[in-house]
Amino acid sequence: MEERSSRLLLALVMLFLFAVIVLQYVCPGSGCPLLRLHAFRPSRADPYRAEDETPARFVPRFNFSARDLLRRVDFNIKGDDLIVFLHIQKTGGTTFGRHLVRNIQLEQPCECRAGQKKCTCHRPGKRETWLFSRFSTGWSCGLHADWTELTSCVPAVVDGKTEAERRPSRNFYYITILRDPVSRYLSEWRHVQRGATWKASLHVCDGRSPTTEELPSCYTGDDWSGCSLKEFMDCPYNLANNRQVRMLSDLSLVGCYNLSVMPEEQRNKVLLDSAKENLKRMAFFGLTEFQRKTQYLFEKTFNMNFIAPFTQYNSTRASSVEIDEQTQKHIETLNFLDMELYDYAKDLFLQRYQYMRQKEHQEARRKRQEQRKMLKAKQAHNKEQSDDNATTDYIGNVERWR
Repeated sequence: MEERSSRLLLALVMLFLFAVIVLQYVCPGSGCPLLRLHAFRPSRADPYRAEDETPARFVPRFNFSARDLLRRVDFNIKGDDLIVFLHIQKTGGTTFGRHLVRNIQLEQPCECRAGQKKCTCHRPGKRETWLFSRFSTGWSCGLHADWTELTSCVPAVVDGKTEAERRPSRNFYYITILRDPVSRYLSEWRHVQRGATWKASLHVCDGRSPTTEELPSCYTGDDWSGCSLKEFMDCPYNLANNRQVRMLSDLSLVGCYNLSVMPEEQRNKVLLDSAKENLKRMAFFGLTEFQRKTQYLFEKTFNMNFIAPFTQYNSTRASSVEIDEQTQKHIETLNFLDMELYDYAKDLFLQRYQYMRQKEHQEARRKRQEQRKMLKAKQAHNKEQSDDNATTDYIGNVERWR
């Protein structure tokens, strides 16, 4: 008996050693996923998980009404409604803009030809665009036109010289993309360093562009290529500073680019409040750091679906720039208005996402309950019909027995 037990134990040890040798051959290294217990569990990954590695449970900081959170517009692509994309530099707007013209399921998709920068995005059965953006209408209101420019320019461009009272009663649905201010600032510096100038930007406000005294240049040559980060940060007229707040606010409230109209502290407060209000009232805005959630909210807002899912790119030119803590703090100080706006925007964005997901789950639960009720009613009806048939058969048999 002892000899049998010893043989069995030896066989088990040999089997274990054989399995270890096979495992090392098939999957060498300590990082083998087979060595992790969760590798054997079924994957239930949420495509809308915390994309920037923030905690899955979001704790709101600002109070928003249900009206602020619910974003569903009755966009009539066959009518006169127009989506207007406000493209802020270095926020991932180019990628999002391409999604709009190449990646939406439409009855009449945009026509994009190789070698052409613009696509033709006509309404079904009409030779009229439903999208006002860089990749559909071009820079019709100037290069990277801001809120102040677009709101006064778009109606005139779309409807031409038609008198205001005779223009179609259009709904203009403004949308934009925002980005973490430090990453956006570094990305703009790298872009300028490579020779970008955005000289074609008009900066029109109250019917005119700013004078050179109101908006001095940071460089004297054709461009600012090769500038160091310190040079970029040291220019007091650099439009990269607080760019997102400036481009989303109504500049006419502060005298446009004339800094002598009001004290700096008052000007900053007016600009920030205006940017927050405009952002909140926009039909939609997304965040570069949350690509899948941005896709989800756009689809729910406009009832339009994308063909392929958005991809989260965490490796960018800005992310490759290594800066010390002091430089990080300096960039945050230069962009203190953008930092506050982004905190506000991120909170509103995540609250909207959470609210819409809850609504979606509630609607799915309601549909399941209705389906169960209908199934029970059908089963009860079938049972009642079966009982009636059985009673009829019994009475018929009794009649025959007589």
